[in-house]
Amino acid sequence: MTPEAATAPFTAHLWASTEPLYQAILRHPFLTGLTDGTLPRAAFAQFVVQDSLYLRDYARALAVCAAKAPTEADVRALATDAAEAVAAEQAMHADFRNALAGTGHPGLRPGPGPEDAPDAGSARPVPPAPTTLAYTSYLLATVYGDSFLAGLAAVLPCYWVYARLGAELLAASSPDPLYARWIAAYGDPAFQAVAQRVIALTDRVGAEASPAERSRAARHFAVTTRYEWMFWDAAWRAETWPV
Repeated sequence: MTPEAATAPFTAHLWASTEPLYQAILRHPFLTGLTDGTLPRAAFAQFVVQDSLYLRDYARALAVCAAKAPTEADVRALATDAAEAVAAEQAMHADFRNALAGTGHPGLRPGPGPEDAPDAGSARPVPPAPTTLAYTSYLLATVYGDSFLAGLAAVLPCYWVYARLGAELLAASSPDPLYARWIAAYGDPAFQAVAQRVIALTDRVGAEASPAERSRAARHFAVTTRYEWMFWDAAWRAETWPV
């Protein structure tokens, strides 16, 4: 390892180890179709519905991270992300649901969406797809059962991958106004600043962690980055439960 590599921030190592995964995300037909306007509305509708369900448990994962955070400032910041940032994204989804109601997706009727349904079994109008459930189950198991750094590394790709996509796709945007709005939301400087704050926190905590803990955190980061690719792929394939 070169001296430069040895002194690089922890997140630089995380990103370098998963750069091929990010490039695969960029090449996925869901994202290329989003940017050139050819993405079928049905695929975007599937994504919006499942992302709303995902965010319910992502907020819970952030809340657990907040409870384990090392300083009061970190607790407040992550708790704010769990409440206000996710709520703002849900508001954006509500707008998308109204725009996509004509796709016929059962989770896109006007008014409350799948995230507003009761938690009781069949009362939820649209269940989490297999990939959604697997991703959120992994997140929750990690933040509850492992260290703060490991949990932070698990939730980080949802910040960082979206921030990179927003920044990278913003200039070209999309000829489809709906897809252009999605890109603009993640290219927005406010979202970029939130992502950079969490990256900086990961570097600060990672610098004080043991090699074994950093290794576990890196594994979690790689797994949830893969889940990010799988989440878009599931929407592209209109994934459902096989039985």
